[in-house]
Amino acid sequence: MRPPPPGMELLQGAVDCHVHACPHINARRLDVFEAVRDAAAAGLSGLGLMDNFANSSGLAALAMRELSAPGVDVWGGLILEPPAGGVSAEAVKIALSYGYGPGSGARFISLPTHHTRHVAKQEARSTTYIESCFHVPEKGPLPDPLAEIIDLIAASDAVLNLGHLSDAEAVRLAEMAKTRGAGRILAPANHSSLDAVRALAALGAFVEFSFFFVSPATAVSLTHVDAEKHRIQASGLDEMVGRIRAAPGDKVVLSSDCGVSLLPPPVEGLRQFVLLLEAAGLGREMLRPMIHDNPKRLFKVSAASPERIP
Repeated sequence: MRPPPPGMELLQGAVDCHVHACPHINARRLDVFEAVRDAAAAGLSGLGLMDNFANSSGLAALAMRELSAPGVDVWGGLILEPPAGGVSAEAVKIALSYGYGPGSGARFISLPTHHTRHVAKQEARSTTYIESCFHVPEKGPLPDPLAEIIDLIAASDAVLNLGHLSDAEAVRLAEMAKTRGAGRILAPANHSSLDAVRALAALGAFVEFSFFFVSPATAVSLTHVDAEKHRIQASGLDEMVGRIRAAPGDKVVLSSDCGVSLLPPPVEGLRQFVLLLEAAGLGREMLRPMIHDNPKRLFKVSAASPERIP
């Protein structure tokens, strides 16, 4: 029998909190059921589904109910992109309780990841398009209904994902969310400055780094939320390692962000990511909590219940 690829032992009990296996306008590498089965075969303990077009909690609940994947806790959430309802308190209310009974609603609510002024400017969108996108004002109160959305997330003890914002926007929003009682905050930090990484972590936020941003997928233009194709800026591996080192080890989360057809399946993407970071100088004793303990604490990952998976 052929031995497992290097690094697979690190994935035993690990969590990948950022997988795009849901329906999309781009070809997907695999579907939700395949992603869960792969995770179970590799010994992962948790899998988070993300979808730019819909609340993924229903698909997660269905996978938990129908698949024989013992030990894998599958969850979903809502990215507040226009196709999924936009920045809407009503959409958040529905997402937080959407599934098969208590405990199966959204475990995260994300601010837009592509329909933000920060990203739209990078994509050189039209002025009208940019002005229609989400942003966080430099001062003053949060625009409606953002305060209500944060309150709903805080009351449900769900994760507030800050989405793809500028450093200044992310830090200000984390500050405001913390004052409103949001106890679980996740900040994608693949392009953040070292000062922003430190500031976000100091506010109690977890900072996330993903394989996608050091992968070949950054070399081509892809459709992400509409028919236009855009290239996502890569993060140099050494630069990413510097950002990871800038945060306390217990505030870093690593994920695959896989699902696009030209990348490997999420399990393989996560394995490659960990090995890349190890080769770049991060020891396994440092990496292990970033794919085990930290995402488990953030997303309240528990072993899949036998009652939920027949």
